[in-house]
Amino acid sequence: MKREQASAKRDLRKDNLTADLVVAGGGLSGVCAAITAARQGIKVLLVQDRPVLGGNSSSEVRLWILGATSHMGNNNRWAREGGVIDEILVENTYRNPEGNPLILDMILLDKVTQEKNIQLLLNTAVFEVDKDGDQIKSISAFCSQNSTLYQLEAPLFCDATGDGIVGFLAGAAFRMGAESKEEFDEGMAPTAEYGELLGHSLYFYSKDTGRPVKFTPPNFALSDITEIPRFKQFNANEFGCKLWWVEYGGRLDTVHDTEKIKWELWKVVYGIWNHIKNSGDFPEAENLTLEWVGTIPGKRESRRFEGDYILSQKDLIEQRSHDDAVAFGGWSIDLHPADGVYSERPGCNQWHGKGIFEIPYRTLYSKNISNLFIAGRIISVSHVAFGATRVMATCAYIGQSIGMAAVLCKNEGLLPKEVLTNGHIKQLQQKLSLNGQYIPGVNIEDELDLITKSEISVSSTLSFKGFDRCDLWKNLTTASAQLFPMVKGELPVFNIAVNVLKPTTLKASLRISKKNGGFTPDKVLSSKEIEIQAGEQNISLDFGVNLPEAKYVFIVFGANEDVQLGFTEERVTGILSVFNSINKAVSNFGKQTPPAEAGVDEFEFWCPQRRPQGQNLVISLATPQPVFEKSNLVNGIDRPVSQPNAWVADPKDLSPTLNFEWEETKKIKQIDLWFDADFDHPMESVLMGHPETVMPFCVRKYVVKDEAGEIVFKKEDNYQTHQRIILAEEINTKKLTIEVEHPSELVPAAIFAVRCYAEIKL
Repeated sequence: MKREQASAKRDLRKDNLTADLVVAGGGLSGVCAAITAARQGIKVLLVQDRPVLGGNSSSEVRLWILGATSHMGNNNRWAREGGVIDEILVENTYRNPEGNPLILDMILLDKVTQEKNIQLLLNTAVFEVDKDGDQIKSISAFCSQNSTLYQLEAPLFCDATGDGIVGFLAGAAFRMGAESKEEFDEGMAPTAEYGELLGHSLYFYSKDTGRPVKFTPPNFALSDITEIPRFKQFNANEFGCKLWWVEYGGRLDTVHDTEKIKWELWKVVYGIWNHIKNSGDFPEAENLTLEWVGTIPGKRESRRFEGDYILSQKDLIEQRSHDDAVAFGGWSIDLHPADGVYSERPGCNQWHGKGIFEIPYRTLYSKNISNLFIAGRIISVSHVAFGATRVMATCAYIGQSIGMAAVLCKNEGLLPKEVLTNGHIKQLQQKLSLNGQYIPGVNIEDELDLITKSEISVSSTLSFKGFDRCDLWKNLTTASAQLFPMVKGELPVFNIAVNVLKPTTLKASLRISKKNGGFTPDKVLSSKEIEIQAGEQNISLDFGVNLPEAKYVFIVFGANEDVQLGFTEERVTGILSVFNSINKAVSNFGKQTPPAEAGVDEFEFWCPQRRPQGQNLVISLATPQPVFEKSNLVNGIDRPVSQPNAWVADPKDLSPTLNFEWEETKKIKQIDLWFDADFDHPMESVLMGHPETVMPFCVRKYVVKDEAGEIVFKKEDNYQTHQRIILAEEINTKKLTIEVEHPSELVPAAIFAVRCYAEIKL
């Protein structure tokens, strides 16, 4: 038994901790920063003021994770973010295809606690900063669960807290609210009537119990929900983050008024449920109960901190290139009226760019606190640009950049800005790329990679001739297109399977994107109108076009109710069909037609369909295209961009094999393999659900052998993009062989890259 005598005053227990990097904030940006840094060998303290990780994606808020893919509702093909956030999303899709937010909590905690270099402090809130000149010396934080006061000391700090509590207390320059249109020449800068801040949202889940359920509302519930202008949007079948537009607080201080905002959202939510259950207008809700209501709101906007560059609207819309790019985004510029659910205006004002945009390193550190990184939604952007950079997968990508930058700072004795000024940006870009973080325009150049010095041979290569197997017919009710990679030179004749219901004219065109690596078919190279008779038939299209460089082309067919197109279940890495369809969830109405003053582009949307739909069109090529060659394994790009960038085996090859040979014996300790976990699928983390747990293009089984044919490693259940093999014992060999299996009869094996090293290279 412990007894203490009465005392006039007692102090809290104090614990002083040190690390190489302190990351404040356990949302996805902080998690990805911490994991990235820890895997490179530096000590990280991750401090989170909530009981779980994930921020707005956690079970406390339950917002789906999205980024540049935008529900597959934009023209950003193969744009899901890579690296750690890709690993997390792929893992979640494998373990949690139903989108259970509790399972995502578990996965995030599991990922962090597996890293021996991370010390995690949950339920621990930062409240004080100690400085020495323009540097943070330590931060103080309090854990409510163990009544412990922590002092966290490190040479480097990362603020990923969402509201920027570390930067705020340290005196870092920040902004809050919208800039004028004139400051950055931004056509989307909001008026005072629209409001300068996005509000908070709070969700609820319902559940069918199989029997009638009564509901008695609390006294604080809104008594007449019909007073809300968006009242007619409510229904009994939508729940969770599909109610993103239940928003409030943009006219208030979104930091200090958060509790007030939460209470107003509770009033709205319980008022909504009372109306659904008790108005008599929703008989389908009789057996529904209120399963969960959020206890903390999901925040969208508060402070934004100033770096050495402020990203603005034109950077995004014009897709400006930055020499110090370390990440990309691609969500629409998505601004909301400050009055939220009480506004007469639509819930959002979304305008898309034609492609992904670059995020420069200069936006990721404080301009006046020299050892402070800024991560997540608080980076150095204008209010308008913030409308696109604020989404979680983009924030996670930013966190990875900071985690790797912190490693360089530690290893080279640098402050954050000095990564740029001392000429280490290319080194940072290469480190990120080698760990799966695609950066537009950056190709991997790795002198230590033994594969680049080997003689490569393969058992087969897919000679791409398009598709000639017809599995089903679909009516051409929507303008449709097939996206094919083509090499430089004269395009082949395309042969298309059609079923014509009655004589008609088929309109077809060949289009490309004006921007190399883009996927907006905004340049028509050739058009055809073909008179066709009734019946099943193949028609030939010779567009007579000579491509000056290798790129994707769109073979486009105008909508025609009298025509059916043939589709195949065969799928190949880097090949897609796309449709000029509508996705209202992301303000895609087939064509974007903005007002002239908005400063954004007018263009058509051409988007894929989700599996099990999204089959390829039956279009064969008169001349095969050599787009899946073994040279792709060492071209330094590990996803489709202007070409597929993958080696693909011939489907008839019963044992696809890659051989890497050297004239002299090589010591090998580490092997990195990069597979296709489908960067075009957004993998929403909650609510949506997914038809498959493993992407159909991903190689599941493979074996690695030495020159004697001895197996040095094998895997039978792979589903991840990246496999990093650290051999228990190094091997000495003149030859490395990798045998893979086709994922299925309909999908041939594909590999983006193989890299190997004499020493461990993380």
